[in-house]
Amino acid sequence: MKLKIYLFRHGQTYYNKKHIFTGWKDSKLTPKGIKDAKKVANKLKQKKFQIAYQTRLSRSKDTLKHVLKFHPECQKIIKDDRMIERSYGKLQGLSHKSFVEREGKDSYQTLLHWHKIDHLNGKERKDFIKKMGEAELKIVRRSYDVPPPKGESVKMVEKRVNSFIKDLLKKMKKEKINVAISAHGNSMRPFRKYFEKLSREQMMELENPWDDYFEYTINIKK
Repeated sequence: MKLKIYLFRHGQTYYNKKHIFTGWKDSKLTPKGIKDAKKVANKLKQKKFQIAYQTRLSRSKDTLKHVLKFHPECQKIIKDDRMIERSYGKLQGLSHKSFVEREGKDSYQTLLHWHKIDHLNGKERKDFIKKMGEAELKIVRRSYDVPPPKGESVKMVEKRVNSFIKDLLKKMKKEKINVAISAHGNSMRPFRKYFEKLSREQMMELENPWDDYFEYTINIKK
């Protein structure tokens, strides 16, 4: 017996459009974001699922609403914040421009590309920091295992997402159901890592579109 998971990201938000670090801040879908959600809904129109998951944030809920218009078979919506966006702590609500003004252009550029050096460890990491300087040091602070001030590291996000996956698979196998998940860019990365069997480096390179979905098959015995 084959069960299905349909994973998708919320549509574009006003914070996305204005280049503001969002995290756990709430931001509504833009007109483009609504179109993104409708595109996902149309692509999923012929699929079937009995349970849908969302987070507490309106962008997740509103995207799911568009998808559910075509799914009267969906029996229940479950809120689970283990799939919420990564918290950027003190960066949340801060525009990219404000960050540049406060921290400098070099720090901003390294922040955008922090995942490029995320896999460095031990002496290799120390040597890199020594060579590249303070700007890269800021990026390391936002790397896989070190959170930004008052925020979450990617490692912390992966831990809660893996906990969600464990419970999700148990529920699916017990109830023999298909599920849809309205998620966020940074919670989708470890989710995709798990089901696509990716390395940490590959996970860090992932980009998740606003207007498409990912499908995973779970094989169980009848």
